[in-house]
Amino acid sequence: MVTFINRFTVTGPAEEFERLFDDTSAFFRDRPGFLRHRLLRHTERPGSYVNIAEWTDDESFRAAVTHPGFAPHAAALRTVSTSEPNLYTAVLEREAATGG
Repeated sequence: MVTFINRFTVTGPAEEFERLFDDTSAFFRDRPGFLRHRLLRHTERPGSYVNIAEWTDDESFRAAVTHPGFAPHAAALRTVSTSEPNLYTAVLEREAATGG
């Protein structure tokens, strides 16, 4: 599994960014290898967002972002935001203890 983390700085209306991101999310939902994602908004800086997406593998992620259908979504998001995208693999994961 790989995790894609993309930090966004919104330069346009937040509502427009969220709408465009929702459209992009719908595109990814149907791509092979997509598992889930979460869009987070900073609690103190409302123009700062982070997308955390999980994919089965690097190849599936790269196929999705190079698919011709993705380009219009990326272009639309660039009209209202800048981003810093990065792909990661987990090195440590821990869950809460149960029963305590």
